[in-house]
Amino acid sequence: MEELSRWRPLSGTRLTRLSRSVPLSPPNLLTLAIVLASFFGGAQCIRLANRIPDPAAGSPDQPSRTAVFALGSFWRSEAVFGCLDGVVRTAVGYAGGSKPIPEYRSLRDHAECVQLEYDPRLITYRQLLDVFWSSHDSRQVLGQGPDVGNQYRSIIFTNGTEESRLAALSKEREQSKSKSGVVTTQIQHLETFYHAEPEHQKFELKQKPLLLQLMGNLPEEELQKSSLAAKLNSFAAELCPPYIQKQINAKIGDIIRKSWPLLRNV
Repeated sequence: MEELSRWRPLSGTRLTRLSRSVPLSPPNLLTLAIVLASFFGGAQCIRLANRIPDPAAGSPDQPSRTAVFALGSFWRSEAVFGCLDGVVRTAVGYAGGSKPIPEYRSLRDHAECVQLEYDPRLITYRQLLDVFWSSHDSRQVLGQGPDVGNQYRSIIFTNGTEESRLAALSKEREQSKSKSGVVTTQIQHLETFYHAEPEHQKFELKQKPLLLQLMGNLPEEELQKSSLAAKLNSFAAELCPPYIQKQINAKIGDIIRKSWPLLRNV
């Protein structure tokens, strides 16, 4: 948890829809893996499985909680949180509006947001709030970077009185850091979280087909629920804390040396 308190998003890694045409430079070992995969015939040299057990799934005695945040593009938002110790699963979706069953091309007054399932024994709601504030510009009105519009507004969605209290206190602290601008973040009680369409889930991971192959090409439903996929989604976006990026790089290197076993955990 010491690493968590020091972590800030890596510079130069802001991901927005308008920046998709400029791909991020992948980690060196991932580049090597892609080259080797092409040389050996791609997926043919990777042993695939129909189903891979998720080490964080199916634990009825694990007391998980959920949190929902809106901080700009949900592609990037999901990647911001997926690598944190204690975050079990992530999903992107829509909330904060009045339209029933919103869709990506027809959001109306909803905001893009990320839903987190987390273990409070490993990470607290207060720590999630710290990551929320450090990962976007809460003073920008209705947008983040070049992504401008009502759907990109900053919101903390709460599920109860204690979350509302912590959110309000954290907003006061954020405002006290600088008087140069007003914090525009809203605090709202969560009414309904609508899951976004499958193509938006684990978006950054899906841009790296090799990682999907190393996981065993999971069906979409399993991919969305996978803790490993949540972490690799952050890795693909280069938004994991540096020490975790190194760990995953090392794991990929180990896979290369061992003739492509399945990637089961990192």
